[in-house]
Amino acid sequence: MSIVIVTGGSRGIGAATAIACAERGMGVLLTYNNNPESAERVVKEIVSGGGTAAALKLDVADSSSFAGFVGEVRVALRETWGRDGFEYLVNNAGYGLYNPIATVTEDEFDGLFKVHLKGPFFLTQALLPLMVDGGQIVNMVSATSRTATVGVAPYASFKGGLEVLTRYMAKEFGARGIRANSIAPGAIRTELGGGLTDEFEALLASQTALGRVGEPEEVGRVVASLLSDENRWVNAQSIEVSGGFLI
Repeated sequence: MSIVIVTGGSRGIGAATAIACAERGMGVLLTYNNNPESAERVVKEIVSGGGTAAALKLDVADSSSFAGFVGEVRVALRETWGRDGFEYLVNNAGYGLYNPIATVTEDEFDGLFKVHLKGPFFLTQALLPLMVDGGQIVNMVSATSRTATVGVAPYASFKGGLEVLTRYMAKEFGARGIRANSIAPGAIRTELGGGLTDEFEALLASQTALGRVGEPEEVGRVVASLLSDENRWVNAQSIEVSGGFLI
């Protein structure tokens, strides 16, 4: 059995990814930050469907905690799966901020940077010794890096940086057979940034070729598929999952 670690796996796209991976037979180790109850619900759903899962607390913004987290991962892998390593890492944890550049504070900027770029960089670095050769990293980026959307400049900038980092990961980890790709969701019905109002959802739907916003499950299934052997020749790519957003 292959094991996948999904950060921010207690809700939204992360939860949908965790469930989709479990449905493909993977063991799932998901992380949460502030909502252990939601994480436990995802774990129970996976287990009730015949899968195996565990949840660990992780604040991706706090890179000083990563060494301790790696130790907890070692214990969870051994206790749940009798393993010392894992195959896949999905850097998904994140949050949104909708402010124009003129009003973004330095603290807001730094918070987004820590979660969306610095965190994935150093968490991947910390977990690499536990990742088996031939594994894969999937970084969750955003279609907002392709389309300039007013109010999300810091978020989109760091997601763009993570997309670039993905290619460097693919280059540097290739000797171990480790692939790295990114997934760029478009408008998805999640709680990111406080969720979608009816008016905002209608606007996003009008900007999408398929005429609606996407569901978390539609992104999660793409991630799970990308992790499978059927896509083992896909590497260093950014795949937009948006229904045709602003094309």
